[in-house]
Amino acid sequence: MLPVLLISIDNTVLNFALPAISTATRPSGTQLLWMIDIYPLVLAGLLVAMGSLGDRVGRRRLLLIGATGFGLVSIGAAFSPTIEWLIVARAVLGFFGAMLMPSTLSLLRSTFTDRDQRRLAIAIWATGFAAGSALGPVVGGILLEHFAWGSVFLLAVPLLVPLLVLAPVLVPESRDPHPGRIDVPSIGLSLATMLPTVYGIKAIAQHGVTVPSVLPVVIGLVLGVLFVRRQLRLPVPMLDMSLFRAGAFSGAVVVNLLSVTALVGCLFFISQHLQLVLGLSPLSAGLVLVPGLAAMIIAGLLVVPIARRVRPSRVVPLALLVSASGFALIALSGATIDSVGIGIAFVLLGVGIGAAETVSNELIVASAPAEKAGAASAVSETAYELGAVLGTAILGTILTASYRQAVQLPDTLTAAQQHAAGETLGGAVSVASDLPAETAAELLDSARHAFDSGVGLSAWIGVALVIAAVVVAATALRRAR
Repeated sequence: MLPVLLISIDNTVLNFALPAISTATRPSGTQLLWMIDIYPLVLAGLLVAMGSLGDRVGRRRLLLIGATGFGLVSIGAAFSPTIEWLIVARAVLGFFGAMLMPSTLSLLRSTFTDRDQRRLAIAIWATGFAAGSALGPVVGGILLEHFAWGSVFLLAVPLLVPLLVLAPVLVPESRDPHPGRIDVPSIGLSLATMLPTVYGIKAIAQHGVTVPSVLPVVIGLVLGVLFVRRQLRLPVPMLDMSLFRAGAFSGAVVVNLLSVTALVGCLFFISQHLQLVLGLSPLSAGLVLVPGLAAMIIAGLLVVPIARRVRPSRVVPLALLVSASGFALIALSGATIDSVGIGIAFVLLGVGIGAAETVSNELIVASAPAEKAGAASAVSETAYELGAVLGTAILGTILTASYRQAVQLPDTLTAAQQHAAGETLGGAVSVASDLPAETAAELLDSARHAFDSGVGLSAWIGVALVIAAVVVAATALRRAR
């Protein structure tokens, strides 16, 4: 549970630290998005490779190596002097983070062989994400009100030290009894598929459909085809493609991908709206989301006895429709939504996604043979992290582009101030702190209206993504028991 708490706390804390990071480092809009995206991008590109590696060298061993590296690099990230340094640190955190997540879920698969026990174990595992997300805003809010933004990265240390001490004693080692060799070309192809694809999606969202923005996507898809062909030819592949022939497995993966894309994209603009538009402190903004995250925990646990009796093709779509209503509430309210409305919307999001992801994650693990638990878990985590990348890449970039087009800057600003204020809302708030009161008020009013102009559109995209997940769940999971 400790690595799960760590990853989820890190994801939520970073969203709430964005205003402080923007104020301290004054990044461009592109740099801010890359600082967020580079971690899940590297993580997603390496998860399959690390999951397969854990099957071979031992899942517990890989977990401990990843924890050590993650803790050390987190300390470096906390003291990053520039935004470029922070982006590099986040990339290295993604490398070690890829060792953590597949190991946790695959260790559950090997420890709990009874399906009812395993379903409950995975529900508790999934609540670790929600619990960490709930703790992140509160603990992070306290830290951000009293210390510099780098303190949020130091949260990794108290979580990883007990893991390194207790895991060798309490967690049994497990691995594939008949592993193949580690295939370095497959690792390279998996990473090379992810990097240009996501970069291209970001470029399309920002610049439209042009040759320079579409070309990386094409390159990524070609490399993805080469990766799949290589896996089909290898006697012991890094990723067993036969897993995807099961509708329950592939359908559950797609459901996770779409729902997480919507959720993370929503968190990107909600966290900034609460602090930079409504003027809440980081702690107060975090507390607004706590009821929704608590609802996610409760829904994930309550769905376990229901999932024993009701088919996934009914449970998952119904849960996701509840989430869609939360996105619709934000979309219909638009710029007028207040903290109470956001709190209610996030409760609906939490109930739906908490229940749906417990069922879908259990289906992914149950559909794979025990000896391939690491690779199957890695696919599940890849969907989660790719969703996190796409959430900020698509919704975040649309929001940033909308802001840039709508913001009206006072003529009295210097060139440097115009650049900072014209890139992000956080940059405008930072610039306003150095301006006379009347000019600052004019800038902030324009910047906040410009930011909120893209909130409604982003929320409607979230609705569409969740409805697409409903359709996939109702069709692909209909044979799953």
